[in-house]
Amino acid sequence: MCVLIAVLPLAAYSQGHRGAQEPLLDKSLLELPAIQEKDIILSYSGFVVNYNPDYLIPNWVAYELTAGEMNGKVPRANGFSMDLSYRDRQAMREDYSNTGWDKGHMAPSADMKWSQDAMSESFYLTNICPQNHDLNGRDWHTLENRVRSWAQKYGRVWVVCGPIIDEMRYGTIGEREVAVPDRFFKAVLRQDEDGAYQAIAFVFDNDSSRQPLKQAVMTVDGLELLTGYNMFANLEDDAEAAAEAQAAWEDWR
Repeated sequence: MCVLIAVLPLAAYSQGHRGAQEPLLDKSLLELPAIQEKDIILSYSGFVVNYNPDYLIPNWVAYELTAGEMNGKVPRANGFSMDLSYRDRQAMREDYSNTGWDKGHMAPSADMKWSQDAMSESFYLTNICPQNHDLNGRDWHTLENRVRSWAQKYGRVWVVCGPIIDEMRYGTIGEREVAVPDRFFKAVLRQDEDGAYQAIAFVFDNDSSRQPLKQAVMTVDGLELLTGYNMFANLEDDAEAAAEAQAAWEDWR
């Protein structure tokens, strides 16, 4: 069950993941972008969704992934569903049927094997966007695997990802008119052994073209200009400015 927060919350982010009843505004939650008063925040066991009830997709999804969570054994959930604890407008499975678009996870199910609740919640349609099948199965999937390898290497990473709506070139799908994103973004933050933070961002077109990771790289500063979101807002200002201004692919390969 999610916790719904519509106005700057003090509510549990996760049961078992980061500690029961931990405030969502805790400055240690480095994965979170800045939250605005108008935002509809759905707080799940393993991730946080800023939900858009007009487009019926998330604005962004944020989560921390640790090396220890990679050892989880929970099997993949059986299917997608609505989040019945959220009573405003949502997409339904039928909206995706026979459209040619995948139900694309933002918080990947493979990152949620450490908890049955987290696994189940990752299949809520509040965590899903219409995604090109080839992108979902190739380059986006490659980046998801790379994020898991970074979590193993650095002990933990902080991730923000979501859709980008530009021109609505693909329109909507289903009776409820679920918006189809033009592009997708993912920003990743890590901390090195010397205590310094490094960040990198990626943007992919929502189509079937091959988009190697190196070509999709941009700085988090650039991504913030593109999306309007203040990423990793809980970092101290100097650390945030240094991490978000550069994106050296060679330092992440």
